[in-house]
Amino acid sequence: MLQETCLMRLPRFAPLLAITLALFATFSAAQSSHPYKVAKEIKLGGEGGWDYLTFDASARRLYIARATRVMVVDVDSGKLAGEIPGTLGVHGVALVPKLGRGVTSNGRDDSASIFDLNTLKPIATVKTGGKPDAILFDERSGQVLTFNGRTNNVTIIDPEKAVAVGTIALPGRPETGVSDGQGKIFVNLEDKNMIAVIGLEAKKVLTTWNLDGCNEPTGLSMDRKNRRLFSGCHNGVLVVMNADSGQNIAKLPIGQRVDAAAFDPDKQLVFTSNGDGTLSVIRQDSPTHYSSLENVPTWLGARTMALDLNRHTVYTVTNLGSTADKKDPGEFGIIVVEPN
Repeated sequence: MLQETCLMRLPRFAPLLAITLALFATFSAAQSSHPYKVAKEIKLGGEGGWDYLTFDASARRLYIARATRVMVVDVDSGKLAGEIPGTLGVHGVALVPKLGRGVTSNGRDDSASIFDLNTLKPIATVKTGGKPDAILFDERSGQVLTFNGRTNNVTIIDPEKAVAVGTIALPGRPETGVSDGQGKIFVNLEDKNMIAVIGLEAKKVLTTWNLDGCNEPTGLSMDRKNRRLFSGCHNGVLVVMNADSGQNIAKLPIGQRVDAAAFDPDKQLVFTSNGDGTLSVIRQDSPTHYSSLENVPTWLGARTMALDLNRHTVYTVTNLGSTADKKDPGEFGIIVVEPN
């Protein structure tokens, strides 16, 4: 009798059940189509422009290049942990965890500053090629590389001995570089629309590959497992390349004025931070197929970023509240973008 009564009452609740299921489906679809959101903003202030960001996952610190110094921010408290001064025209920071050291690329001083990760105090200065821009730590060799935009070459630095140990000539102007962890370095050549492949042990360029349909490649990241390179281009596209053959696998739309790219292997997501005020999110469906998921709105000028692989959080910086029609942009700060 109980079973019969319940069955008799079911039609009265059917419309409510249908509405509930429809709302759940709509909510799920919204979450899948908008997988990331701006979670918060951290106001920092301070004078000067900005360039590359570097995230230290163990210390939960974000290093922000600010023209004449590096701001070091505790991302959990949102407070400034300290600054690294004397880095004229600084573009980026490379971390060497084993040595407890960091290295900056000082574009206006043609140098790299080595500092202590704990105290942030300077240790030594190393001369580089002209206008060092992007900087990279290669964990296999234990060396730091600066990519020098004026002299079109790479300076190799021994961060323990604090000396330059080699120079590699490039056939174009370098932007971001990445390491495959196996002895090869890949670097975007901004003025050639190419990627140069460097053999680090041989200290020379092994080959160059064309980036089809790409103008002014800047940001570069890599999926080491599947041997894929992700190059962000200033004409609003991301080019996916086979890191063994140079074959162009895919080309996808992203925001304008990209300057950084990152890959999250756990989430199988590629990110590009774009100066037009968007963070493009692309899903790796397979090593040969990619889908554009969304352009998360940030603020104008948020063109560089760092990715926290443990929490899948993206950090980008700009003048908060800055838009194309705003004459008085807001205070400089961090935009924290998290999974929805």
